[in-house]
Amino acid sequence: MKLEELKKYKKILILGYGKEGQATEKFLKKYLPDVKIGIADKNLNPNYLDEQKDYDLVIRSPGISKKLVTRPYTTASNIFLANIKNAVIGVTGTKGKSTTASLIYSILKKAGKKVRLVGNIGQPMLEELLMPVDEKTIFVVEFSSYQLEDIQYSPNISVVLNLFPEHMNYHGDIKNYFDAKKNIISKADYFIYNPRYEKLKDWVKETKCKTVPFVKKINFDIKDISLIGEHNWENIKAAVTVAHLLKISDDIIKEAVKSFKPLPHRLQLIGIFKGITFFDDAISTIPESTIFAIKALKNIGTIFLGGEDRGYQFEKLVKTIFDYKIPNVVLFPDSGGKIFNIIQLQKKQQLLRFFKTTSMEEAIKFAYQYTPKGQICLLSCASPSYSLWKNFEEKGNEFQKYVKKYA
Repeated sequence: MKLEELKKYKKILILGYGKEGQATEKFLKKYLPDVKIGIADKNLNPNYLDEQKDYDLVIRSPGISKKLVTRPYTTASNIFLANIKNAVIGVTGTKGKSTTASLIYSILKKAGKKVRLVGNIGQPMLEELLMPVDEKTIFVVEFSSYQLEDIQYSPNISVVLNLFPEHMNYHGDIKNYFDAKKNIISKADYFIYNPRYEKLKDWVKETKCKTVPFVKKINFDIKDISLIGEHNWENIKAAVTVAHLLKISDDIIKEAVKSFKPLPHRLQLIGIFKGITFFDDAISTIPESTIFAIKALKNIGTIFLGGEDRGYQFEKLVKTIFDYKIPNVVLFPDSGGKIFNIIQLQKKQQLLRFFKTTSMEEAIKFAYQYTPKGQICLLSCASPSYSLWKNFEEKGNEFQKYVKKYA
């Protein structure tokens, strides 16, 4: 929604008052000083949804389903994309968004471009419109499915990395989730996609924008970079494809990628203590992502699994655990019990040592006691963190804290 359209409304309600809601309030106060601004949030009022009836327009924050909105509404993402005149590179996918967006930002920065990293990983988008914006600045934006489910605009360049089932509790089913992701290309100039995914190749047939598959080859050795695993190789290919589209040289790309460090909680090496190598992959909240981590590291002596049960299928993950001969498995509730039951059905549970716990501290003690020297202890739970932690960052930080405490 453009600023001129917003000015038509006398009373605007911000629905949800997290980081994005707070940035939206600043934006409205700056550009619409005469408008009555309301704030509705479950932390302020358990019946916050009822407040909508007193307003002409609602600005929905991510995480609040559009099904709960009862008045005409827009979102901060729509306001940003409607009013920004700069080039925008949007990145989405089930996993790898933050790493890929950060890689693109790093390459553009190394190339001397004026560039800002915003969205899920950086500043809220509307925060950027509170100050003058140089017309040459490029915005790299990480988009979640929550932000994309009702988007009416698209970035100039839209990048989609992969698609796996996730956020079913929010979107209702896999079709709604995939449709939300697809909105990123509805009005894009370019759609950059991973050709390994059939669903993305289907989108290529349906879209009117120019389509560009990930580059097939990268002109430097994987040994030169600190990102681990095939999935990160795909993230690099996505970033390189964007860089080529923007005519950035391979020398600059190589230099930027080589100096790039893994983001926190994304296959992050914590260190080697008592002969055990500890990796924090707390971001892996679906089975497919944990399988990527296992295949990337290989030499795993202990793995931490489990969390909120979202109904994911763990059969392939269990097969991978046996294929890679991981001897020790820590299981957190609630999905840890489900994983244990699947392992029992394989009638191979005698090959594994299990530890069921609700305590990260006790899990770390177990890991120090039983992980063979020279092997890896991996936190990569294949489930959302909310059964015991408020988010994956809290879980990862707790993991690192106790790893170092007992080192």
